[in-house]
Amino acid sequence: MAKRPPPPSEWRVGVKLLRLDHGGWAVRTADGLFALRSPWTELGSSQPELGERLPDDVATAAPVAPTKIVCVGLNYAQHAAEMNKQIPEEPLLFMKPSTSLIGPHDPICLPRQSTEVHHEGELAIVIGRRLQGADEAEAQRGIFGYTCANDVTARDIQRREQRYTRAKGFDSFCPIGPCVVLAQDFVPADHHVELRVNGVVRQRSSLDDFIFQIPHVVSFISSIMTLLPGDVILTGTPSGVGPIVAGDVVEVEIDGIGVLENPVV
Repeated sequence: MAKRPPPPSEWRVGVKLLRLDHGGWAVRTADGLFALRSPWTELGSSQPELGERLPDDVATAAPVAPTKIVCVGLNYAQHAAEMNKQIPEEPLLFMKPSTSLIGPHDPICLPRQSTEVHHEGELAIVIGRRLQGADEAEAQRGIFGYTCANDVTARDIQRREQRYTRAKGFDSFCPIGPCVVLAQDFVPADHHVELRVNGVVRQRSSLDDFIFQIPHVVSFISSIMTLLPGDVILTGTPSGVGPIVAGDVVEVEIDGIGVLENPVV
């Protein structure tokens, strides 16, 4: 007999949200992986209901489907230094198209227009409610959760054009996943981000080393463009960015979230 899902009072702590490859959503709890019957935005409340138990190895996609991906550049002082750029006076924003999004185990495809593609491991914010002109307190309340991301960049194009759109906008240049942890269960300053290429650590930093803190970033972006549920904000990368080539395997790990793994082809 299939195991019945636990009641909300027992599973809502430490839950991880996943999006199924064939459509729909699931949550991983201490009791296993269960289909989510309710809208994912209701996670963390008393409303959601779990459905049938799913196999632990069920295929998953990028954990959200955003209307936009907003990124913060040069949000770590050491990364600004390695790029030989001054620390900005306010958040430096750029965007990635939704078509750059891929999920866990999907391949990062090197474009023929570039000969120098770099990894950039990051913490990503997932927005849970509509935010427009939000102050920092409202911005913090509007964060649904967090996931891992890789801001893949064609560095030679970026260096040549001194712009970000083409260099960071290729298909497959925004891996995110493997799941979303709820904001109520995750304090970024208590965790670390680490990026590995073929098992070798390239980047590692605590998540309390931002130039612009998370509530300020979300508030700042909402003063420019309305943020909608599911929108993703990449918070910047620490120092240690470097090249990836075909045959590499890139892992972004944030303790408390998991490991985002993608091959390079």
